[in-house]
Amino acid sequence: MPVLDVLWSMLVFFLFLAWIWVLISVVADIFRSDDLNGWAKALWVIFVIIIPWLGVLVYLIARGDNMAQRNVNDAVAAEDARRSYIQQAAGTSASPADELAKLANLKESGVISDEEYATLRAKVIS
Repeated sequence: MPVLDVLWSMLVFFLFLAWIWVLISVVADIFRSDDLNGWAKALWVIFVIIIPWLGVLVYLIARGDNMAQRNVNDAVAAEDARRSYIQQAAGTSASPADELAKLANLKESGVISDEEYATLRAKVIS
C-alpha cells in the first residue's frame, strides 16, 4: 500500500502544478489582452480569483481562441526580434535583394561609380 500512496501523492502534486500553470497562464493572458479594457480585465481577474475553477473554465471557453492567437503572435514577434537582432549584430541585411537595392540607391545618388557598382553587385549575387 505505501507504493500506491506515493503514486497517488505524485499524481495529486502533478495535477496541482498543472492547475497552477493554467491559472497563471489565464491571468497573464487577461493582462496582455489588448481587446479588453481595464474594467473588463479587473472583472475577469476577480472572477478567476473568487471562483477559480469556474472562472478559468469560463475564460478558456469564452476566450481560448484569442488566447492561442496571442501566444502565436507573441512567438512570431519574439522570433522576428531575435532574427533582427542577430542580423544587426552580424552586420548583414535581410536578403540579397535589400543589398542590391542599397547599391542601386548609392549608384543613383553618385556615391559609387558604375565600376564599383558592378563589382559590389557581383559580390552580392555570388
